[in-house]
Amino acid sequence: MNESELAGKIDHTVLGPETTPEDVERVMDEAADYGMNACIPPCYVTEASEHASDATLATVVGFPHGQHATNAKHDEAVGAWDEGADELDMVINVGRLKAGEHDAVRDDIELVVAAVPIPVKVIIETALLTDEEKRDACRLAKEADAAFVKTSTGFADGGATVEDVELMAEYLPVKASGGIGDYEKAKAMLDAGAERIGASSGVKIVEDFRG
Repeated sequence: MNESELAGKIDHTVLGPETTPEDVERVMDEAADYGMNACIPPCYVTEASEHASDATLATVVGFPHGQHATNAKHDEAVGAWDEGADELDMVINVGRLKAGEHDAVRDDIELVVAAVPIPVKVIIETALLTDEEKRDACRLAKEADAAFVKTSTGFADGGATVEDVELMAEYLPVKASGGIGDYEKAKAMLDAGAERIGASSGVKIVEDFRG
């Protein structure tokens, strides 16, 4: 894997509650300069798409807890696509999954996937799930025609692990996210089967690779 291939697998991310327009511009510039993708809050999609149209732009839906009403997730997804998003990362309803309401979880994902002609990554929040629940979440995302499953929002205790990536990769392409702060950790996730890395440390990951 060369630098360009690595950078293309990184979603350089800024999603904290204090994210400013200047933070988003910085991340978009860094993504464009290094050949990475960017993942930003939905309120900034219009500005971000205009600021750096060359970078693939992802935003989030139902973030960070996944407990938005399904119709709200649908409308959020459509709005983000209309404003220039190239990809969406949506959070499942973890509570319904844990309650065994699998049809509701699948329908929640399916409505978002069907609403937009762009890839939808489904965040299952692995730190909150048993292995059986992780498998259920991945199966439901696959049945709903999601493009990826993603480990974490970064807002629950714990992030991506090699074991979770290996499990999830049995179902769909995996975006490993949460706690990936350097190239060594990113490489471990890629070696485990991840197709994409979500990290606020995208620049450091690429610089580590160069070093």
